[in-house]
Amino acid sequence: MSDIGPNVADMTTELADRFRALHVPGEPLLLPNPWDLGSARVLATLGFSALATTSSGFAATLGRLDGTVTREEALAHGAQIAAGVDLPVSADLENGFADEPAGVAETVRAAVMAGLAGCSVEDFTGSAIYEATLATERVAAAVEAAAGRIVITARAENYLHERVDLADTIARLQSFAAAGADVVYAPGVLAPDEIATLVTEVGRPVNVLALPSAPSVAELADLGVARISVGGAFAFAALGALAEAGRELLDQGSYGFWARAAVGDQVAETAFGE
Repeated sequence: MSDIGPNVADMTTELADRFRALHVPGEPLLLPNPWDLGSARVLATLGFSALATTSSGFAATLGRLDGTVTREEALAHGAQIAAGVDLPVSADLENGFADEPAGVAETVRAAVMAGLAGCSVEDFTGSAIYEATLATERVAAAVEAAAGRIVITARAENYLHERVDLADTIARLQSFAAAGADVVYAPGVLAPDEIATLVTEVGRPVNVLALPSAPSVAELADLGVARISVGGAFAFAALGALAEAGRELLDQGSYGFWARAAVGDQVAETAFGE
């Protein structure tokens, strides 16, 4: 058992229950990934039902690349967003910031204390894929530490790291599901037949990453997907808009960026006004 107090436990359990209930196969939860509190409030204002942090997007706000954020930074970031919106928030906690199951469990307990409704645990070390048994033990430790107070998303990272092996990916997700993971996620699996097989074989709500070649939301719904997220895409779309505005000013000496800025200003008035 953890030393989580009853008030925190009650709050996180309620959030987790709300978040868990949003995962309906065939009616996918659209889960956008804000990169700071302002973007979280904008997305909440637009009408999304839940949010998830993005490790790459958050790292970019610190002027860093993905994989360089510490556990303390990620948890503080997640806690800030969770406290700033009236929605369930799941945190991208990479590999749990630990190799051993005990370290993953410690991270999950801290995520509960941070007021998060969910968190993800990857089977990637930062340089290699964990051996399958250890990967499953890490998920089992996360589930035990969560004790139902936070939704655990278990990720199989094969397809993002040039291991395009559907059978191994499904076997890993099945093991994660058997270990108690609430949601499973294999980012990079995009072929409709592979997604359909994964959904059928794993028996847990499935998250799909909305990469450019991914099936549409309607198509993913037909395949039985329960959740769709965007990773760092929105964060980098914002950086792209910034770069375009900067290049226009430098190269053309014009101010066409004000058309987009006016839209942003109106959104900010709605999202940040009290």
